[in-house]
Amino acid sequence: MTTPAGPCPLCSADGGLVLWRDAALRVVLAGEPEWPGFCRVIWREHVAELTDLADDDRARVMRAVSATEAALRTLLAPDKINLASLGNLVPHLHWHVIPRWRDDSRFPAPIWAPALREAAPRVVPADFESRLIREIRGRLGPERDAPRPMA
Repeated sequence: MTTPAGPCPLCSADGGLVLWRDAALRVVLAGEPEWPGFCRVIWREHVAELTDLADDDRARVMRAVSATEAALRTLLAPDKINLASLGNLVPHLHWHVIPRWRDDSRFPAPIWAPALREAAPRVVPADFESRLIREIRGRLGPERDAPRPMA
């Protein structure tokens, strides 16, 4: 699969630390130091738009987005959660689920906007990743029919 810039990075790699997956999609922690808890919900097949999916599959994606949002709200208590499905640079269906705080460097602008101020690093609990995995699995159930990890 190709994107405007070449091979699709979401077809060839997981796109972050896998928190949950099944045969159709995966939820990953993006590993963006400035944005703790930044997750992505990534559809396995290379499609560009939500409307490329059947109704049941669209519902499946949104269930995973909602479960991820709820887990992040429970663990991090952000002021807001931003949801975005852009795909301009990587036209592979994926949703960004991003915890935001009023005192972050760009609030209320999107995280991709220029910084408005300096922000102190936000600290997450030491066991955040394992707790996030448990929270998401508690909402989506155990991983089912999960394909082998990507390269």
